[in-house]
Amino acid sequence: MGIEWTETPSRRMNVDGVALEYACWGATPDAAPTLVLLHEGLGSVAQWKEVPQALAEATGYGVFAYSRAGYGRSDPVELPRPLDYMTREAEMTLGRVMDVAGIEQAVLLGHSDGATIATIYGGSISDMRVRGLILIAPHFFTETVGLQAIKAAGEAYATGDLRKKLSKYHANVEVAFRGWHDAWTDPAFARWNVADAIDHLRIPVLAIQGRDDPYGTLAQIAEIDERIYAPLDRLILEGCGHAPHLEQPAQTLSEIGEFCARLYRLEHQDVALG
Repeated sequence: MGIEWTETPSRRMNVDGVALEYACWGATPDAAPTLVLLHEGLGSVAQWKEVPQALAEATGYGVFAYSRAGYGRSDPVELPRPLDYMTREAEMTLGRVMDVAGIEQAVLLGHSDGATIATIYGGSISDMRVRGLILIAPHFFTETVGLQAIKAAGEAYATGDLRKKLSKYHANVEVAFRGWHDAWTDPAFARWNVADAIDHLRIPVLAIQGRDDPYGTLAQIAEIDERIYAPLDRLILEGCGHAPHLEQPAQTLSEIGEFCARLYRLEHQDVALG
C-alpha cells in the first residue's frame, strides 16, 4: 500500500509530481475491495461530507476519495482547461492514482463529471482491478438544460454567494470554478460527446439519477440503457436533483449497498446481476 490509509483532512499523495489531496475510510485495500470516489465538476474530498463513512458502513468496502488537480487542496492547474479534460483525467491520471494508493480491487463511484470519468476509464482502459461502476448523475453529451444551469451557476458565482461557498472547499476557487464553467460554456463544447465509451463497458453498472436534476435529464440514463452490453441497474429518484447521495442518502446508499453485495455474489457464487 503506497499511502497512509487515513481520513485525516488535507492529506496529500504525490502522483507523477502532482500533489493530490486524499482521504480514506474503512477497510484497507488488502482487506476488502475499495470504492474509489470521483467528485463532480466543482467537488472535492470535503464535499462528499458524511457519505464516505456511510458507504464504508453500508458496503464493508474501503472508501478512497481524492481531489483532482485544480480542486480542494490539490495542486492547481493551468487555465483554460482543455475541453477533453474528463477524458484526460480518465486515461492519464486515474489509473496512476489507484497505483499510488495501492488499490487492489475497485468499484468506481463517480458523481457528475466524476461519473463521466469513471465511464471513460471503464470503457477505454483494460484494468482488471475495476469490478463495477456506480454512476450518479452522469453525462455523456451536452443538453440545453444542463448548459443553461451552468450559465446560471456562472451568474451566481459572479454576483451571488457561490464563490464564497466554494472558497470553503477549494484552495484556489478561481481555478476550480473557471476550469469547469469555462470549458462547459465554450461554444465548441456543445459538440462534446463521449457516449461511445458506454459501448465498451464489460462490467456491471449502477446508474442513479434524480428526475429533477437541473444539469441533465433521463436521456443520459437512456443512453446507457441503449448502448450497454454489460449488466445495468437503474435508480431514478423522484423529487431529487443533482446530488442523490446528499439529497436522498438513505435510498441512494441502500441501493449502492445492494449493488456491491450483488457484485460480491457474482464474483464468489456466479450469481447474475439484475
